[in-house]
Amino acid sequence: QVQLVESGGGLVQAGGSLRLSCAASGRTFSRYGMAWFRQAPGEERKFVAAITNNFDSTYTGGSVKGRFTITRDNAKNTVYLQMQSLKPEDSAVYYCAATENNGGASSREAYEYWGQGTQVTVSS
Repeated sequence: QVQLVESGGGLVQAGGSLRLSCAASGRTFSRYGMAWFRQAPGEERKFVAAITNNFDSTYTGGSVKGRFTITRDNAKNTVYLQMQSLKPEDSAVYYCAATENNGGASSREAYEYWGQGTQVTVSS
């Protein structure tokens, strides 16, 4: 089992950048596939990006492609989401998720473990 704690959210102006972190407990972090999702008010939780346990990365298509980057540091038990060129529509609660499988999936059901989320607000 793994516990996830997100940090790094906050208020930023449009065009700015933020880096979210997700710290995981346990000594087997490198075995987990990791992902970020986000949920805006009144909307479903949506996939943002994923990284497998062998460091392959996937991104969403559409509005975040080319602006967001997911990375992981297994020595620090941490996964990151670097967000650039932020837009007001990126405002949401961002959640970190983990799966005991290889990872890379974009569906919520593929992830067994979730953090509590961190709020990102982008002002226009």
